[in-house]
Amino acid sequence: MLRGFAFGIVGAMVSAHAAALPACAPPVEVSGVRVVRVEKNGVLVLEDGRAVKVEGLLLPEGTDDHAPRYFADEAIGAMSDLTRGRVVTLAAGTPKEDRYGRLRAQVFIDDNRDTPTLWLQLVMLHRGLGRVSIAPDRRECASMLYAAEDEARRNRQGIWSQAWYAVRPASRALIEDTDTFQLVRGMIVSAEVKNDRAYLDFGTDWRRDFTVVISPQDMKAFRQAGIDPQSYEGRTVRVRGWVENLHRPEIEVAIPEDIEVLDPP
Repeated sequence: MLRGFAFGIVGAMVSAHAAALPACAPPVEVSGVRVVRVEKNGVLVLEDGRAVKVEGLLLPEGTDDHAPRYFADEAIGAMSDLTRGRVVTLAAGTPKEDRYGRLRAQVFIDDNRDTPTLWLQLVMLHRGLGRVSIAPDRRECASMLYAAEDEARRNRQGIWSQAWYAVRPASRALIEDTDTFQLVRGMIVSAEVKNDRAYLDFGTDWRRDFTVVISPQDMKAFRQAGIDPQSYEGRTVRVRGWVENLHRPEIEVAIPEDIEVLDPP
């Protein structure tokens, strides 16, 4: 749980003084509204009954992560401490709602003053109480969110102090991580495109070694970013997503933000 939280923890990255939200934030959708509670799934419930999904943040999920429950409970407790009874500003791009009708928002806590002072997503990431999960249709602020997560990981904060959430080496047998969200690091040994589907292989045995897949429909996002998937060959990367076990352990990525290049070109 957060106790005596210092507003300075987010430092210049939050920079919400003078009523200015971070430049990457989408337009303000709602301001001056109070949070009355936080649901067990991390959804904020507002005093007017609306529900808010905290965009870009994946909270620990206990057994669904093949991990103990206590980090999931701590994350919800921290989020409740930060927001319950507090006035927030909600910034939302398009699409604004998820399939359940919840507002998808970057959340800024007003701290009973006229200007937002805390960016909820960054606070949670700095505390190591969540991971970044960027939706293909809402890619705002990815670099700032990743930087906050990376700082927590380097400082072994929260979940990053535990093996259950450690970044997996691509050389590891990832079968045991099937159906969980993971970060995987390694060098891409080969990259090729077949029938407009990209395969980024982290080993020489494509039948067994970890692979990242980019589907034909998702290749558009890479082309729009000017990225040829074959340019990843020989690069050390950190990739994130849901591990599947089809014929081998693999993660299918939808956007370039899912692949962080860690070495210089």
